[in-house]
Amino acid sequence: MKKKTKAVLWTIVLVAVAGAVLVVYFRGRASKTPQLTYETATVQRNDISSSVTATGTIEPVTEVEVGTQVSGIIDKIYVDYNSVVKEGQIIAELDKVTLESDLASAQAAYDGSKAEYEYHSRNYERNKGLHEKSLISDTEYEQSLYNYQMAKSSFHSSEAELAKAKRNLSYATITSPIDGVVIDRAVEEGQTVAASFETPTLFTIAADLTQMQVVADVDEADIGGVKEGQRVSFTVDAYPDTFSGTVTQIRLGSSSESSSSSSSTSESVVTYEVVISAANPELKLKPRLTANISIYTIDRPDVLSVPAKALRFTPEKPIVGNDAVIVDCDSPAKVWTRSGNVFTAHAVETGISNGVTTEITGGIEEGTEVISGVEFNISSGSVKASSASGERSPFMPGPPGENKDDKKEK
Repeated sequence: MKKKTKAVLWTIVLVAVAGAVLVVYFRGRASKTPQLTYETATVQRNDISSSVTATGTIEPVTEVEVGTQVSGIIDKIYVDYNSVVKEGQIIAELDKVTLESDLASAQAAYDGSKAEYEYHSRNYERNKGLHEKSLISDTEYEQSLYNYQMAKSSFHSSEAELAKAKRNLSYATITSPIDGVVIDRAVEEGQTVAASFETPTLFTIAADLTQMQVVADVDEADIGGVKEGQRVSFTVDAYPDTFSGTVTQIRLGSSSESSSSSSSTSESVVTYEVVISAANPELKLKPRLTANISIYTIDRPDVLSVPAKALRFTPEKPIVGNDAVIVDCDSPAKVWTRSGNVFTAHAVETGISNGVTTEITGGIEEGTEVISGVEFNISSGSVKASSASGERSPFMPGPPGENKDDKKEK
């Protein structure tokens, strides 16, 4: 009997505790009545921009590699790294002994062939007149004509060889083709250069380092928005400054690089070269620096604008309440204002948008306060409602009076 009495008492205590917990729970739920707060934004002037990023290399606008077309030993070098040179200035000389000997030989051959040519030319003219008077045979005339033509051919050949020897000798004197600065020197005095198969590079000269260019590799997914004349900003690791430039050329040829992932599959990355001009008056930008680039595909300063989400907001009875008065308009683009429980739509004309901010070109005055969203304030926190028409966030609580059981029945 005592055991049964204790069990009954414990049952009564547990039921009482459970009842108290339920009372506290439902009272707490009743106190969490959602309250609406409207997010607003002012129609005002802002800068609207959108950019694509890329990396590139700083390069001189004009860069010339100076080489030699003849082989030989570097006899003299007159410039060094960072030397400022003028067009036509002598910057190096090759040993000329062999080339001068070749010129002397070509000159001697030319003189001999010239004398031979002049002799056979006079002999031919004389025999030609005699042959017309039938004073010499045809054989003698044809022999003089043959000797003349052979001497003429030999003379022209020696003339070409002499011109070639003179030109080769002139190649031994290396001059600067442009005004600029020597940014690379690849030879030393006494070094032998061979020009048998390709012209060896002796110096690299940049025309004007106060005007540079950035050659950027832009991904194929971004190249469609890049146009000539667009504004560019970029940084280099050497300085904290932000430099500016302008897109001057979009090269049509693409480059492809293969990249391998950890799963041993490879894919091709296609990029296009975009040339950006950049002023360099302080000579901070040096050739071959790596630049981190932002190309502004959308760039409109000081335009009337609103947040893009304000154009997606639509007041709906389940959100704003059944007592709200909604004055709508037939327009694909509109923003809403609120006065008490009256919501009024304003048809607007829109311009460019970067997804966050949208330009307003007409339909509403500057300084007007528009609704950009709704926020439900609950004692335990706040939840933002979706601003898109006909949409609701899955994490947003239902309208007042709707509970989970109601949702299940629906």
